[in-house]
Amino acid sequence: MRTRYLFSLIAFGMIATMGIYFLLNPSYEKSIEAKYYYEVGEYDRAYSLANEAFSMDVYNRMASTIMAQSKTSLKYVKYIDQAKTFLAEINSMAEQESLSDSDRAKIKIMSEIMVDSFVKLAPSIITDKELVARATKYHDDFEKLLEKVTR
Repeated sequence: MRTRYLFSLIAFGMIATMGIYFLLNPSYEKSIEAKYYYEVGEYDRAYSLANEAFSMDVYNRMASTIMAQSKTSLKYVKYIDQAKTFLAEINSMAEQESLSDSDRAKIKIMSEIMVDSFVKLAPSIITDKELVARATKYHDDFEKLLEKVTR
């Protein structure tokens, strides 16, 4: 019976030691902070903190994962921002009375760029679902636009 308590005490001591190490290690502190910024959607800040944490300790898997996920999320954010810019430009062209052939060609090229860029994005299980859904919506919109322009 005493050995059972002894093993429980040793196991608890080891877990407490690992927890203290995890919380006091600067690399893991930065990883936790990076995780927070990733969760609130500040992917630039999360990436830079995770990169710092990873440079301090290359065995920090948490930093490595957050760095990779932030990089993926930043690609999605960049895609969405580019889509917004292109759509604003296309809408300003569409406000004219008629579209010239050069405007149609511009719209076609912009649509092809956005459709092709979407294929290069690769979400993971952890990637924010809302971010993926917004990018997918823009992709679908550009596919429809491409169909209309190429008729």
